[in-house]
Amino acid sequence: MSTPQPTAANWASIGALGMIWGGTFMVVSVALTGYGPLTVACARTTLGAIALLAVMVALKRPLPGNNVLPHVVVIGLLNSAVPFALLSWGQQYVPSAFAGISMAALPLFVLPLAHVFADEKLNALKSIGVIVGFIGALVLIGPGVLRIGTGWEPLGQLACLLASAAYAISSVLTRRCPPVDPVALSALTLIVGSLVLMPAMLVFEGVPQWQGGTAGLAILVLGFVPTALASLLRTVVIRSAGSVFMTLVNYQVPLWSVFFGWAVLNEDLPWRFFVALGLIMTGMAISQSGSLLRMVRSISRA
Repeated sequence: MSTPQPTAANWASIGALGMIWGGTFMVVSVALTGYGPLTVACARTTLGAIALLAVMVALKRPLPGNNVLPHVVVIGLLNSAVPFALLSWGQQYVPSAFAGISMAALPLFVLPLAHVFADEKLNALKSIGVIVGFIGALVLIGPGVLRIGTGWEPLGQLACLLASAAYAISSVLTRRCPPVDPVALSALTLIVGSLVLMPAMLVFEGVPQWQGGTAGLAILVLGFVPTALASLLRTVVIRSAGSVFMTLVNYQVPLWSVFFGWAVLNEDLPWRFFVALGLIMTGMAISQSGSLLRMVRSISRA
């Protein structure tokens, strides 16, 4: 399997995903004002699954074969149920900007995994980038990791980083999944997430009641935009351009999350957030220098 070359459509999708996912953390924070974290996570997977199932039926997309179902189950757990629950829970205790910046740590997990399990090898330059980004992740957490057991904030920070790790594993698994229609794959993985999160929600938070207002609107936005639409775009990009190329979206996500957290939620952001963001993005720039150079060349030829 050769390393895929991104198309213009892939680059456009990356730009759209950056802004959509960057604003997701702000929307989750708004939804949490009216709903519990498991309810928020379950609602977005369920609404997203319904939307993509409707698209799947309308476009008459085929169901995958039985050989794909184990992949669907694992990807569904690691790409929706686990990270959605972790992020919703973690954002009760950390600013939305922190959650967004933590997603920038995604390449730290993707690059080593892709080296071992996929066709995207980790060279010396990428290794340096991973190390620089890892230092940025440590700065982002700050002294919080030393205070585990003394409050919820450190655990909220770790929950956000664990969500990033789950996304990384699912990204590599999506790349390695047997040939399958991307709409069907996106819809079925969200169904898996919904089936896992729904009983957990009912046990721990009960049957949700419609709250209306901004919290209710936030739930609807989460289900149909960053979950359904973005899940479809993500699957198409990974299947056509590779899981490492997909990590380029993380250059934009933290910037948008910081902007929305500051401009809309009036969050107070400590200086280490910006230092961490700089280190993580520098690490990504180093590790993704080849893709960035190809992008510059393609733009200059256009």
